[in-house]
Amino acid sequence: MAILELKDVSKSFGALVVAEGVGFSVAPGEALGIIGPNGAGKSTLFNLINGNLAVASGSIEFDGHDVTHMPPMQRCLAGMGRTFQIPQPFERLTVYENLLVAGAFGTQQRESDVTAICADILVETGLIAKANRPASSLTLLERKRLELARALATQPKLLLLDEIAGGLTEGECRQLVATIKRVHQRGIAIIWIEHVLHALTAVVERILVLNFGRVIGIGEPDAIMASREVREIYLGMEV
Repeated sequence: MAILELKDVSKSFGALVVAEGVGFSVAPGEALGIIGPNGAGKSTLFNLINGNLAVASGSIEFDGHDVTHMPPMQRCLAGMGRTFQIPQPFERLTVYENLLVAGAFGTQQRESDVTAICADILVETGLIAKANRPASSLTLLERKRLELARALATQPKLLLLDEIAGGLTEGECRQLVATIKRVHQRGIAIIWIEHVLHALTAVVERILVLNFGRVIGIGEPDAIMASREVREIYLGMEV
């Protein structure tokens, strides 16, 4: 059984079609990458998956249940976690307090019940030395790590990563990829939107390509990147 399955999902804003008959599935523990040019509908797809946008037609199933009309908070409680392109932590709270808030609200438990889990996540994401620092003092890489840590604090079965490697140096990117690999090895399914292709292909088993809200290909990374259509649309190359 798939952890996530989209069936013929469509969405438009007037004449602007942002998702057209999108269908794919993700197996438990699988890592799927999503690529496409700017404006292809990648972040919109995440908003449809996690409930920030309502689908116009089609259905979304998560962990064996129809969540098509389920609000975002209920999807989070069901085990769907997400990061955003621009991290927006609670600036005045410490790094650890940011995790406690995410853990408590994202699982509907008391803070005392999630303290140990949050401490483990700080270690896993390389933030333990910053635990008592205010979030406002973090570097971009540390803020990206905190964004990942807050999503993990909700104890997800599926993790949606939205361009989490964007804006990082080569060295910072390698560190972040190593962290995401460790998360994936724990058996958490991942869907990762990313423009940094070498980071993406270091983790994912399959890649899905979007263009103007349509799926134009899905398969193993080498096969997808060898596709004539993908190279012409995504890489801007005439083949």
